[in-house]
Amino acid sequence: MTTLVFVHGWSVTNTSTYGALPQRLQQQAAVDGMSLELADIWLSEYVSFDDAVTMGDLVRAFDHALRDLHLIGSSFACITHSTGGPVVREWLRAQRERPGAYSTIRLTHLVMLAPANFGSALAQIGKHMLGQIKAFWNGVEPGRRILDWLELGSAESLSLNLDYIHGSDLAADHQYLFVLTGDRPDRSLYDYVNSYTGEDGSDGVVRIAAANLNAHHAVLASQGSSQTSDKLSLHLTRAPRSAFKLIAGAAHSGDAQGIMATAAMATVQAILRCLCVNDAPGYSKLCDAFERENAARDADKVELEPVGPFSPRVHIHDPRSLLIVRLTDETGEALSGSRLLLDAGSPPNPDWMPAGFLLDRQANSFSPHVLSLFLNYALLAGDARVADPANSRKTLRAAMSSHRPYGVDIRPADLSGLVHHALAHTTDSDDLFDALAPHQTTVLDVVLPRKVHEGVFRFTQTLTAEDFSQPITGPMIP
Repeated sequence: MTTLVFVHGWSVTNTSTYGALPQRLQQQAAVDGMSLELADIWLSEYVSFDDAVTMGDLVRAFDHALRDLHLIGSSFACITHSTGGPVVREWLRAQRERPGAYSTIRLTHLVMLAPANFGSALAQIGKHMLGQIKAFWNGVEPGRRILDWLELGSAESLSLNLDYIHGSDLAADHQYLFVLTGDRPDRSLYDYVNSYTGEDGSDGVVRIAAANLNAHHAVLASQGSSQTSDKLSLHLTRAPRSAFKLIAGAAHSGDAQGIMATAAMATVQAILRCLCVNDAPGYSKLCDAFERENAARDADKVELEPVGPFSPRVHIHDPRSLLIVRLTDETGEALSGSRLLLDAGSPPNPDWMPAGFLLDRQANSFSPHVLSLFLNYALLAGDARVADPANSRKTLRAAMSSHRPYGVDIRPADLSGLVHHALAHTTDSDDLFDALAPHQTTVLDVVLPRKVHEGVFRFTQTLTAEDFSQPITGPMIP
């Protein structure tokens, strides 16, 4: 067994955050006949609660700290929680891109527990009033620079994830990545001021889709262009296959349901299954097994939350999708003020979208043209009747039909002038649903042509003074 390194998440100030997980792993590994000595386990202590610290700073310091470890065979396996996942993934990228500046220590297994790979909807709140209050009482700063990275749709997180989507299959190079995440919030930790902490489709902090590395990059780019309207065709790239497992009943944190809690034997067993992988076929086999187990969990998706003497509160744990949309033109300029509408059917109509499909919408605070839409995948796909598990004759939700195909309608703020953009819509042959997947994130780049007219630049042979303060627009430059 190689050296095992634990890396915690944002705002942690004590190694008690790991609880008994390291010891439980060691004990269960012995039962399973694996060699895992306490001397081979290292617990990280990194600072995310200082506003000056950036993700790049953490990566440099992580690399420096690794060099001081006496590693077995100059390699190690790593178990992360929450923000720890992106920290180690950024280090892996730095290793690839700057081999002379970073160590050659090899990471063989990266097991991420509830990782905020695509960020968290809570990050915006963490930087503002609630985060400041929490930081004040804890005697530390919120850690704004790390929270900037963790915002949904941040340029830094998208850069890392798009590199991964378009990159090579790490399993082919004997480097194995795993994501294990809880499938529901801990209801006892619900914050009535912040509804995200009780959001279905998340573990109370990180959305399931935002943890999963099985992601898509979709591009809607101009197929046919005119001055007044554009047709956008869909181009799709899928990330290399990655092992992903839902830990049923687990939440992000907490002594009772937290994914690292003492009682979380399901987490321990899943981690050891990950650490036992030693080749690409074994990795593929575990991916298959995790998919079957996730499908079984999705089939048993009704949660009845006790509410004292009243009827239980019903939670239907439909698979969700996270759609991160970037609106730009072909030069990369943000389309500020533009409206994006999703529509359904033929002819397309925004009013035909399934009721309840849009669960949340959040714009990035630094880049308002980047929107994160949290979607109910099951409603978009169409779903069978959902019955009450206590009484199969009682219907909790009637059968829902799909309203495909789904399209995107873009209405720019500037529809005329010397330089402008035109109304745009997906082609009739494309269906946005093809770019979505259950429990997964899709980064959607909507790229509009920039309409530049002849009046922007002209020559004249008239040598007398000529006023062109009111230029004639002229035809559009091809």
